[in-house]
Parts: sequence; structure tokens; C-alpha cells
Amino acid sequence: MGHSQADKARSRERILNEAATQIRDKGLDSLSIGNLMQQVKLTHGGFYGHFASRSDLIAAALEQALTLGEASARASRDPDKPVSVNSLVRSYLSRSHRDSPKSGCAIGALISDVGRADEQCRAVMEPHIESFIAKVTETLGDDDDARAIVAVSAMVGALAISRVITDSKRSDAILRTVRDSIVAMASDR
Repeated sequence: MGHSQADKARSRERILNEAATQIRDKGLDSLSIGNLMQQVKLTHGGFYGHFASRSDLIAAALEQALTLGEASARASRDPDKPVSVNSLVRSYLSRSHRDSPKSGCAIGALISDVGRADEQCRAVMEPHIESFIAKVTETLGDDDDARAIVAVSAMVGALAISRVITDSKRSDAILRTVRDSIVAMASDR
């Protein structure tokens, strides 16, 4: 890769990282090309050297956000301990995760936005949801993913709802209740 191609790749990565952070924090519709390019200290016109359109940027930034969120979750786990249902649910439905939408799970942060987005964005998120369900299925030790679908839906929903509730005690109660219910469901087997 030549020097200019390497510079272009680094610039694209800076754009994607900043865009991923912005959409996780403020949603898909918040992304402004002009503001984004200013944040990464590049020209507005230079944007089109990296992306064909704002839609292409949003899809790429969504993929980046999802990938970074998954990497962050893996990095926070002890590699010497197997992932248990209890540890997975406690980590996902925690205050720190609730209070960190721009660094936590992008599914939880953006599920409603992507549900209203174009097919390109939905196609980006769908395999990440399926991967999450597969991970929970494996963690539960099930052959069927039905309980994992319930658990993932409950976790993502509880995280989203807890971020809306302004009373911190009530928000904590939502996280705790769903956490306890999923752990109980897992042990009922």
C-alpha cells in the first residue's frame, strides 16, 4: 500500500471511529457530515473520497460501532474464565453499561433507530443480533435458541428502557429485575 493509500485508510478509520461514537451517543439521525469531518479535521469535500453517500457512511459507522462494542465486551471478560449466564447478564444489565451508550453495546444503543432505518442498516445489524443470540444459546447450553431469544430480547429491552427512566432507583430496579429473571430462567433447566 502506497503512502497516500495508507493515509487515506487512516483517515477513513478516523472518520468511522468518530461516526461510530457519535451514532452510539446520539443516534443515526444525529450524524452530520460537515460536523463529523470538522471533528476529524478533514474537509467536507474530502468525505466523498471515502464514502459514496451519507447512507453508506451510516451503514459503515454502524458496522464499526457494533464491532467495537463486541470487542469491548470481549476485552472486559476474564479470558481464563468461561462465560456464564450470570456473568454475561450481570455485565450487560449493569449501571456502567447503562450509563455508557457510546462505548457499550451498539445493539442496545441503536436498536430503535435501526428498526426505522433503511434496509442497508438493518442488514448490517441483523447478523450481530443473530451472533448475540448464538452466544447466549451457547452460554445457556441449549440446542434450541428459544430461551436465548427471550434473554437477548429482555436484555436489550431492559437496557433501552433503563436509559429512558430518569429515576436512578427505578432504572436500577429494571436492570436488576430482568437480570434476576434471566438468571432464574437459566437455572430452571
